[in-house]
Amino acid sequence: MSQEFLFGRASLRILTTAAGFGLATLAPGAAWADVTVSHGYNFFGTLAYDADFDHLNYVNPDAPKGGEISIWAQGTFDGFNRYALTGNSAALANIGDEDMLTTFADDPTASYCYLCSTMEYPDDLSYVIFNLRPEVTFADGTPVVAADFKYAFETFMEKGIPSFRNAFGSFIDSVDVLGDHQIRYNFSADSPARDRIGLAGIIGPMNAKWFEDNELALDQAWTKEPMPGTGPYVLESYDYGRQIVYSRNPDYWGNDLNINQGRFNFDRIRIEYFADSTAALEAFKAGVYTFRTENTSRLWATAYDFPALDNGWVKKEELDDGSLGRNQSFIFNLRREKFQDIRVREAIRLMFNFNWSNKQLFFGLYERPNSFWEFSENAATGVPTDAEVAILQPLVDEGLLDASILTDEAIIPPTSGENRFDRRNARRASALLDEAGWVVNADGVREKDGQVLTVEFLESSPAFDRIINPYVESLQQIGIDAKLNRVDPSQEQERLRSFDFDMSTQGFSLGYEPSTGLKQWFNSELRDDTSRNLSGVADPAVDRLVDRVVAAETKEDMIDAVRALDRVLRALKFNVPQWQNSKHWVAYWDQYDYPDPLPPLALGQLDFWWYNAEGADRLKAEGALR
Repeated sequence: MSQEFLFGRASLRILTTAAGFGLATLAPGAAWADVTVSHGYNFFGTLAYDADFDHLNYVNPDAPKGGEISIWAQGTFDGFNRYALTGNSAALANIGDEDMLTTFADDPTASYCYLCSTMEYPDDLSYVIFNLRPEVTFADGTPVVAADFKYAFETFMEKGIPSFRNAFGSFIDSVDVLGDHQIRYNFSADSPARDRIGLAGIIGPMNAKWFEDNELALDQAWTKEPMPGTGPYVLESYDYGRQIVYSRNPDYWGNDLNINQGRFNFDRIRIEYFADSTAALEAFKAGVYTFRTENTSRLWATAYDFPALDNGWVKKEELDDGSLGRNQSFIFNLRREKFQDIRVREAIRLMFNFNWSNKQLFFGLYERPNSFWEFSENAATGVPTDAEVAILQPLVDEGLLDASILTDEAIIPPTSGENRFDRRNARRASALLDEAGWVVNADGVREKDGQVLTVEFLESSPAFDRIINPYVESLQQIGIDAKLNRVDPSQEQERLRSFDFDMSTQGFSLGYEPSTGLKQWFNSELRDDTSRNLSGVADPAVDRLVDRVVAAETKEDMIDAVRALDRVLRALKFNVPQWQNSKHWVAYWDQYDYPDPLPPLALGQLDFWWYNAEGADRLKAEGALR
């Protein structure tokens, strides 16, 4: 099952987005000659689960099946292909996707066989063989065979986004079908060993006949149905711009798999579409949908006082979220010449007053992120360690970094006073802009070489108006022609895809054991071929540090390299860190239950929560829900 569906975090699919040598009879985890046969893989450590575990530690294996959970989505949709280069894909369009390997919410750095039963790989990791589960079928009952995986790989290499092709083309030399249920991926000799098996493992099967019968291609918008998948849910119905319903497939091939015990418990998943979060909340209060994850502090603090909550029909809970911090930020588009001067970026950073915003707008509910790896051992803190200095020194010697990186503490966002307009920071920002040549003209606006310094914030969510507008006002007070341009979600996506923006919002999900995926975020050569590097970071020191992270052969080396990278990324000041929350804010009509405790890395409401029929009957009997 796609990690994006299960855990609500970006799946690796975004990068697009001699038959077994006689080893298949060996017990999982056994080795013969230089070949290992196992049910899972972890480059740096051991596996938390053995091959014959009964169920995941964080699920209720006796959870009942049945009922419906309904959630909301913002905006609209016009198709079901999340790989299309145009349009807006439907919510949970990946619900039928399953990968060869999967990751668990309590063991995030390991990969376990899902569509395969075992994998085989030599000590040098020059290839991996996946032995497929023969019971795997597409939702229509068509058996899945090894050729379906090869077809998927070739399709992505031909029709996938350039960054996907660049990544996979440099890793996988060839794919061999060794039999109906056995496939081999041969890796490039110069590809990073740490990522090889994991990358091959995110390739799921594709049904070539479906593409041929419907005369469709991967990069086209599919308007009627998702691509056939192998997952537990299938499309039941949809109404463009209003609603999507997925239903559980009773004939799902993986019903009896140990990995799936206590999971996929709802018969139906319904998504209702609304223009914005406020409208969606009013619909939730009325019972139009039944589960809501709140992401707006104002609403969480002030809007949950309706009768259904007061009389116990709706539960409101703050559940611990142990996930890696996302460092949600306003980002600069470094492709714009005006933002290539770090003094301009620093001046604009100084004018976002988090302290005032948190007190006046966020009800004191947030903290500010510092690191790109917040809440993890990868975050840089204080002055560099000796190991970090050893990594950074050659880059200083080559003139790629300023020597201050070796002695200064890791950059943290500017601090501000209690007033919205911080005069001290405004003086610092004005001095930086003057130094950069952006001087105030007779109209009170900063200009350079006859051009006015403009800053447009691109945003589709009305919830950001009250946050961005004070920021805009502060920038205007120091002579910057700033404005908020709120557009609809489809316009926002098109402009972000074409890098047609000054500043926007992005969250950075960089992983516990980051590796090649970092090139999607920060690599110079890929910066205009990936949807992740929206800022357009293109820095030779960053490129070298990313390569160092990718090449790490021990966890200690990886941590040191990531901390050095974190330190340099923060020093570039290409983002304005916003806020973060270490809780899941959830409200739901009292007809659902969840395992207690939850795993640290997943809320899992669509994965391992379940329907409480007694609670639902009570709500109906009391007239709360129909």
